[in-house]
Amino acid sequence: MTKSLNAIAQKLMTPGMGILAADESEGTIGKRFAKINLPNTLELRRDYREMLFGSSEAMKNYISGVILTEETLKQEAADGTPFRAILADADVIPGIKVDRGAFPMPGESGEKITEGLDGLRQRLAHYAELGAGFAKWRAVITINDIAPTRNNIRANAHVLARYAMLCQEAGIVPIVEPEVVGDGEPGNHSLERCAQVTGDVLENVFKELRLAGVDLAGMLLKPNMILPGINSRDRPTVDEVARRTVEVLKEHVPAAVPGIAFLSGGQTDEEATAHLSAMNRIAGKPWPMTFSYGRALQNVALRTWAGRRENFPTARQAFAHRAHMNSLAALGEWSNDLDRAA
Repeated sequence: MTKSLNAIAQKLMTPGMGILAADESEGTIGKRFAKINLPNTLELRRDYREMLFGSSEAMKNYISGVILTEETLKQEAADGTPFRAILADADVIPGIKVDRGAFPMPGESGEKITEGLDGLRQRLAHYAELGAGFAKWRAVITINDIAPTRNNIRANAHVLARYAMLCQEAGIVPIVEPEVVGDGEPGNHSLERCAQVTGDVLENVFKELRLAGVDLAGMLLKPNMILPGINSRDRPTVDEVARRTVEVLKEHVPAAVPGIAFLSGGQTDEEATAHLSAMNRIAGKPWPMTFSYGRALQNVALRTWAGRRENFPTARQAFAHRAHMNSLAALGEWSNDLDRAA
């Protein structure tokens, strides 16, 4: 079991490839559709995912895995081809989001706890039968004047560990995602405050993972980058963000972890790419680093598609371009000039 889990993790971390996060909930994708004046229908959700998954250039060359919702894992393209078959044809590993969302913690801190452990063992067995090779669970850590509290950090870390152990029991690689959010309220924290909180969160997460008996060689970490809050006066350079992020991760993430796949966390498309590339130019890291982006991969493709199947070719080109740029970033080879010239 350990060997097969590590093999899946290693394949997801294939050099120059990354993970497409296409696991937006129905509510979240509805908000994105609303921005381009589209109704949130089952048919349009299907068409949108079909546009992405059918981009042969992107999927075969730059994407190693796709995080799906339960709806999408079981869904078919308009011609009846299961999405799982389309992904298999591109040699892309299907994954599944298994948490049920983040809900308010009791108290006045404005913090959240992720739910979804009830029935998870049975759901994971079902997802494994459907071909899911990995799963994802997101914990949300809030920064404000009184948060995060010790209770919230420990509670989310404990839940992440229980989720990860259940995944490995089912033969599924867990992606552990403790996100220190930068775009919450008030969002005015500094780069160093983010570094301190992220380090504390990671320390607690790996403590709980070890206590639960999780095999670190059969999991992946999906953390935030070290960034100031969206309303902060801090304006760090790309290299400062990269250096501080790598420092925090080296201090708190064991070398046994096969890889780190970052979330884009409210950054623009180019910011997420630039930061990843700068980190990969830093020597001496014990694990590879790549992307596990949602919006930062999909933004331009979504607007180009605009709900019309006739726009599939141009939307797929836009998606392939962004995936290619992040592939270069995963190798430390991206530049502004390359991005704009393509």
